[in-house]
Amino acid sequence: MKLKDRLFAIWQYPVPHHLLSRLMGKLTHCRHQWVKLTYMRLIIKRFGVNMNETEEQDLNNFEHFNAFFTRALKPDARPIVSGQNKLASPVDGCISQIGLIQKSLIFQAKGHRYSLANLLGNNDKWAKQFINGEFATLYLSPKDYHRIHMPCDARLKEMRHIPGRLFSVNPATARTVPGLFARNERVVCLFNTPVGPMAMILVGAIFVASIETVWQGVITPPTQQEIQTSLYGKGFQEVSLKKGEEMGRFNMGSTVILLFGRDKMKWVEGLTAEGGVLMGQEIGEVLPVSL
Repeated sequence: MKLKDRLFAIWQYPVPHHLLSRLMGKLTHCRHQWVKLTYMRLIIKRFGVNMNETEEQDLNNFEHFNAFFTRALKPDARPIVSGQNKLASPVDGCISQIGLIQKSLIFQAKGHRYSLANLLGNNDKWAKQFINGEFATLYLSPKDYHRIHMPCDARLKEMRHIPGRLFSVNPATARTVPGLFARNERVVCLFNTPVGPMAMILVGAIFVASIETVWQGVITPPTQQEIQTSLYGKGFQEVSLKKGEEMGRFNMGSTVILLFGRDKMKWVEGLTAEGGVLMGQEIGEVLPVSL
């Protein structure tokens, strides 16, 4: 473990994660012209944001920094891979890790694994469906497009808001903090799809002011003390989404984890840790049903 990684992680343990995130939320929603423009220009210059693909290119027209951060792209900026057997990346980002779930353990970084059950908030019914399945952890940096889209057609069955800490989710913290993604606050969305069961986990992080979905709006904050579970379909609200449709967004950056069942799909060759992906590009293929 690198010393600089340890030093980066150590300071995060004692700080008030949620208080800092609430303060960041107020700052990113500030409508003062000088404040919002200064912040936008800083991020564009520091991280190399490509404004040529943004639907709104005049910074003055963004209500506040968060409106810029969750900006829409031009309609043709992210073509969605066609074909019912093709899975699309839900986000722009960097692949943190990708591959097989080893029984019920997910690889986080060298020396670190965490359990399906912990990630899903001890939901054994769903955790069992992903044993020996496939996972991908996708990290969104400040330069990335921060809306989240569907990898395939899906029907929402359950959503869980799981309280937790808000450690940074960048690579240095992933290499250092044990069970990072199962410790942070997160929103677990569980779907039935043509690929079988699929989970999309939206992981919170320090300075992530909120997570929202298209069917419920802002979910975090407020932060709850207990797991909050919402059911969908069969007498509850029906939520069906097509491949490529927006399903949520991060107000500031974080991580999305995808889970699929065993022998249901395979990842596209060439996808490796630290490689980049764009929303809509092909990342996987549905496997034919064995007779």
